[in-house]
Amino acid sequence: MEIDFKDHGKEPYIIDIEDATKDNKNYRTTIWTGEKLQVTVMSIGPGDDIGLEVHHGIDQFIRIEEGKGVCKMGPSEDNLNFEEKVEDDDAVFVPADMWHNIENTGDKPLKLYTIYAGPDHLPGTIHPTHQDAENDPNED
Repeated sequence: MEIDFKDHGKEPYIIDIEDATKDNKNYRTTIWTGEKLQVTVMSIGPGDDIGLEVHHGIDQFIRIEEGKGVCKMGPSEDNLNFEEKVEDDDAVFVPADMWHNIENTGDKPLKLYTIYAGPDHLPGTIHPTHQDAENDPNED
């Protein structure tokens, strides 16, 4: 079944999230945005990262489907006092207002999906590359 990589938010939707995550070629693709929840799939290239960030008032769940990396979290961008390796099938829980980053330490793309409670990106956001995300004026 071919994946339709568009935002299906605010409508009933069922997807094989593992296939969608592994098939996604973009750095970030938003696949569902509701009032209180958002799902994106991401592909982080070798040596790249999600980017050090914080989501004010938004909890985040990240599921690693393929690849390996390192997750860093902490109370401020210069105090990432939590660090742990992540790989296939790991789940990462990021509390609201916690600075965090995941770096790809492998030699193939790190494939993951993330659930934001509530939404963090504009509905339908697609960033083909990390640089596109950095240059997006709608991103913090």
